[in-house]
Amino acid sequence: MAFEHYTRSGTKMLRCGYTTGTCAALAAAAATQILLTGKAPEQVRLMTAKGIPVEVPVEVYGSTSGSAWAAIPKDAGDDADVTDGMLIRADVSRSDELGIHIDGGQGVGRVTKPGLDQPVGNAAINSGPRRMIEEAVRKACEQLGEVCGEELGTPGIGGPDGSQDLGIDVVISVPEGEAAAKKTFNPKLGIIGGISILGTTGIVEPMSEQALVDTIEVEMKQIAAGSKEIILTPGNYGSDYIAGHDLDALGVPVLKFSNFLGETLDMIAQTNIDTVLLVSHVGKLSKVAAGIMNTHSKYADGRNEIFTAHAAICGGNVNLAKGLMEAATTDACIELLEEAGLREPVIGSILEAVQEKLEHRSPDHCRIGALMFSNVYGLLGMTKPGEEILNTWEARKK
Repeated sequence: MAFEHYTRSGTKMLRCGYTTGTCAALAAAAATQILLTGKAPEQVRLMTAKGIPVEVPVEVYGSTSGSAWAAIPKDAGDDADVTDGMLIRADVSRSDELGIHIDGGQGVGRVTKPGLDQPVGNAAINSGPRRMIEEAVRKACEQLGEVCGEELGTPGIGGPDGSQDLGIDVVISVPEGEAAAKKTFNPKLGIIGGISILGTTGIVEPMSEQALVDTIEVEMKQIAAGSKEIILTPGNYGSDYIAGHDLDALGVPVLKFSNFLGETLDMIAQTNIDTVLLVSHVGKLSKVAAGIMNTHSKYADGRNEIFTAHAAICGGNVNLAKGLMEAATTDACIELLEEAGLREPVIGSILEAVQEKLEHRSPDHCRIGALMFSNVYGLLGMTKPGEEILNTWEARKK
């Protein structure tokens, strides 16, 4: 039974899917029902954070003395990836410790480097999926008259039928996860032994690349019809930064370009837009320093190499270079630079390279600059033209 929810991408309708996190939560709900009743439900259902319900049949399951398990196949919709069709399994058992305790088993990666969603040592089950799993298990318990006691509850208070609080251990596993992880960035990020259980909204929304580029072009033309200035940003991180720092109050239209910076700059060449400020998270913008104009990780990464090269230019030693090459995230790189006293010169060097690459790709009639930020460290810096553009806009607003 396919998940029948669609999204429009240009002129096409593409079928959505659901995340590994959603699968893990559904499997955990089914397994909990088997544990408490001895019977498997025909279907399980949950409401995703996106507000879209997902309901699937329970066809793969089992139980042993004191435990039960169920597995739900991942459905990536028309955005098929390495995990599409893989079984996401949840094993549940009663625990002497109140509450719901979540861990990873076979095929779920383990975090070995700092700077990721989970601390070192934890299973690579991100915060969003952890919340989904806990909520799904708790609802399954409550529907059966059980109460999963935890910090927010009151130990010893039973359900409507007089049952007492209980603890539940949940172990998420992916039988094919270890092999599949070799085709992901997990080993580079320091996540070993399997895939990550991911999903912020619970839903996978596919979009063909050409359809997305076409959509960007339409929006670009609309903006150019009424403005010669524009703020470009890749996605939600940038949009949140712009809103959080009142850049959206400057009277300058904002355009999200996803990963297609090169195509977006080429589009500007066909318009009368003459002033561009690129506002981007360091994870995307640092790639531009190497001339990477499609910033999707499946095309190019190089962030560690870029930080390492610029650190070397700025006087960093071999130990720093090694640390930067092994860092799991750009925020972890910045932390290392901070410790070495090189954050400001290295960021400045990267921004100079970013500016050079932007000017090389931008049309001659266009003035362009960039602002780089981090969700952890805030504003990291601006290129000189970027600072001048922003100062001009702020002065005009006053």
